[in-house]
Amino acid sequence: MSGYLTRRLIHSIIIIFGISIAVFVISRLSGDPVSLMVDFDTPNEDREILRKELGLDRPVLIQYLIFIKGAVQGDFGTSIRHGEPAIRLVFQRIPATLRLLVVTILWAIIVAIPIGIISALKRNSFFDLIGMTLSFLGQSIPSFWLGIMLIMIVGVRFRLLPISGYGDGALVNVILPAVTLGAFEMASFARITRSSMLAVLDMDFIQTARAKGLAEFFVVIKHALKNALIPIVTIMGLHVAFLMGGAVITEQIFAYPGVGWLAIQAIYNRDFPVIQAIVMIVSVGVVVTNFLIDILYTFIDPRIRYAKK
Repeated sequence: MSGYLTRRLIHSIIIIFGISIAVFVISRLSGDPVSLMVDFDTPNEDREILRKELGLDRPVLIQYLIFIKGAVQGDFGTSIRHGEPAIRLVFQRIPATLRLLVVTILWAIIVAIPIGIISALKRNSFFDLIGMTLSFLGQSIPSFWLGIMLIMIVGVRFRLLPISGYGDGALVNVILPAVTLGAFEMASFARITRSSMLAVLDMDFIQTARAKGLAEFFVVIKHALKNALIPIVTIMGLHVAFLMGGAVITEQIFAYPGVGWLAIQAIYNRDFPVIQAIVMIVSVGVVVTNFLIDILYTFIDPRIRYAKK
């Protein structure tokens, strides 16, 4: 492993360690979970017994070490509301959320990159104006409003697509949530693609490739797009975290049974084992994704793997 990837791996481990501390502290600040598990008139003695069984009577440092030990083993405790292992509840919802995220990213990339490339090639043209206007609208329209409009028009008025639920996991159930969730990402990808392509198209090696008589398609895809990919890939990695945050709202709008919907329910019920499991798993997923992006950098631009700083 190159020095670059080694440093990125160490950074990722430190970030995960910091996240574990934040998750542990914030979940404890949300309130006393014992009050949710017993009746209002339960004697204090019974409350203390339950608190001892949950390990909440121990020093905070000991509680944190127990939390870390359990997290490494995949044990985040038992859900206060459901009475099931928290990790099991999260894993039951992960497939639905992963399907939503994959469809969202794919449609955003498929739409955004061609818009960005053509807008750069036809700078200041009518197509450029239309493409950037769509990008501006995509970044400006609130996702909750877009979701409601899609439900009312596409789902209720024309009855073209399902407006809620996950169904049997068919792709058709994911289309409206994915369009809602990915509108902002599509707009961002299109704008950064246009900017990156404009910067590359003015470089000397592009002019040289054209002077050699290479086909324009080959010049754009092989030379220009390849050298413009690093900013595009960077923003894709950053938007993974944004997508997870947006999924919480989108899944609520469409009653989509993913991790985001489970997170809202856990917060309402102060079900901190489930909250801890969700935040840790999602955070580790985001960190791992960004580490994979770092690996991808070394293939896009081999100079990075030899960088000393």
